[in-house]
Amino acid sequence: MANTFLKATRIASAALGLLEREIVLPGLIWRDAAGDFAGAGGDTISIRVPARTQARTRTLRGARGAASEGTGIITMDDLTETKVDVTLDTDVYNAVPVTDEELTLDITDFGTQVLAPQVRAVAEGIENAVVAEMVGATYATTLTLDTSDPYKTAVDANVALNKANVPRTERFLVVGADMEGVFLKSEHLSKVDQSGTDSALRDAQIGRLAGFGPVFATNALPANVGFAFHRTAYVLSMRAPSVPAGATFGASQAFQGLAMRWLRDYDFRNVQDRSLVDTYIGTNIVADGTDGADVDTDPDFVRAVKITMA
Repeated sequence: MANTFLKATRIASAALGLLEREIVLPGLIWRDAAGDFAGAGGDTISIRVPARTQARTRTLRGARGAASEGTGIITMDDLTETKVDVTLDTDVYNAVPVTDEELTLDITDFGTQVLAPQVRAVAEGIENAVVAEMVGATYATTLTLDTSDPYKTAVDANVALNKANVPRTERFLVVGADMEGVFLKSEHLSKVDQSGTDSALRDAQIGRLAGFGPVFATNALPANVGFAFHRTAYVLSMRAPSVPAGATFGASQAFQGLAMRWLRDYDFRNVQDRSLVDTYIGTNIVADGTDGADVDTDPDFVRAVKITMA
């Protein structure tokens, strides 16, 4: 199927804004866990989640009771670390053929007309993978949005994170389009200053609420879903593939902090250029192990709270 490019002589030189969503979620989650996947078994690295335990007490000068010789008066606890595995299992890519005729007669700016849409497509593909991880996870706490006063739900989410000892810094509240509308109608929402930057994260901020840092809205999420979470609740690891020695042209690119590879070569059999943009990614959630008080020893996903609309 051939590409469709507008002839330069038929259009004005003014640029119209592309109907595209802001790339938000990859900038809000844990990216420091990228690690080195070279030589890793199964293309997987493990991230250590620290062990949790609780203090005990004993009475000073207390009697040993019926304890037999050698058993002591101190109760020993075991430390059990857990881990989060992140596997580079997905190649997010976009490939476009460009014929000689298109390159000669139709395209006036390859970067704008070909490469930019490809990079945008891969960036959205990365964000879609993060969304799939968020939506598909099992949460220790799930709340139903109070549409009459969403502030109450935000407070409940904040309390749930507090009870789980989730750090109070770098907490975010991200909502879909329908939920954004409910929050914007709340008189509790504190508007943020939008001046000073045109970054995607700044553009997606809708305010501050109930102890959370900026509240973000994104069309990447389902319209009726939201998440309150700490930055370390989700992991995104990515690596731009190596540029093969046989490629005519290749380079590593970055778009909004997302690493990508760009390859361009010529297919003389079909008389066309080929442009490929891709990256390797892996995602996961960060579940925490027992603190010694839980009967269930399975890790719980407490670093995030899911919010739904009835």
